[in-house]
Amino acid sequence: MFSIRFDMRAPAFGASTTDLYAAAIEMSAWAENHGGLAAVLCEHHGSEDGYLPVPMVLGSAIAARTERLLLTLVVILPLYDPVRLAEEISILDIISRGRAAYVFGLGYRPAEFEHFGLDVSRRGRLADEKLSALRAQIPNGPMMMWGGASLAAALRAGRYGLGLLANGAVPGMQEAYEAACREHGHEPGPTLLPPADTPTVTFVADDVDAAWDEIGEYLLHDARMYAQWNEGNATSAGISDARTVADLRDNFPSHRIISVAEAAEIIGGGGILNLSPLCGGIPPAIAWPYLKRVGALRSSQ
Repeated sequence: MFSIRFDMRAPAFGASTTDLYAAAIEMSAWAENHGGLAAVLCEHHGSEDGYLPVPMVLGSAIAARTERLLLTLVVILPLYDPVRLAEEISILDIISRGRAAYVFGLGYRPAEFEHFGLDVSRRGRLADEKLSALRAQIPNGPMMMWGGASLAAALRAGRYGLGLLANGAVPGMQEAYEAACREHGHEPGPTLLPPADTPTVTFVADDVDAAWDEIGEYLLHDARMYAQWNEGNATSAGISDARTVADLRDNFPSHRIISVAEAAEIIGGGGILNLSPLCGGIPPAIAWPYLKRVGALRSSQ
């Protein structure tokens, strides 16, 4: 089984945005019939390579083309008007027939807050204000979780009775989360606390060496962009300081290309592959064979 993640980066040397968005929808429709558990849609703003700024719109398009695939939307909560966000969540809940879930985050890029005319130093207070308002608008709506990789994130998730879907872990997060839940009258919800060496981008290849030659530059672009945004971050999964394709391949676990046999072993053991088939703007014609190998593995189990 696998998840399929899209952030829609489209650097100049990659595929066009039109082709990438069309492919993301088609790949999601394909995924639900070939072992895909969920499509994960991420959010950032003002990125020079066109990073997805409105996961709700792409999520609606995917929901309209699928029937069972779960949707997980990552939302930078301080940037939103909570009433408008509640309305959008409600409509996507209707379109998807309840298949969409949300991971709210605090945000960390000052440029994004400037983009919306907000003070990044107030992001914690903004998050609390807007989360309270949002919960009042949709108290019995879709699953909502909180993201982050800090004790503060764990405490905020627990205070509001949300699940904790972290992008990294620090000591004591689980305990802090459970204690905060109980202190505020909530039963602890689902948690995911991945270690920093968890791969967030996986491809399955017949020939691993040839695959690195074919798509390595796209993976390196993705790694370098996240590294620029996360200088000094040694906690979050998926962050790499790689400078070259060879460096990324040999020294960092964030982006990996594995053999068919290794993928079969992971799936056979109950593991889940974190796929990002359009990573770094990979042209769909190149991306599809890597994705379809995973579907073939499921057929052979």
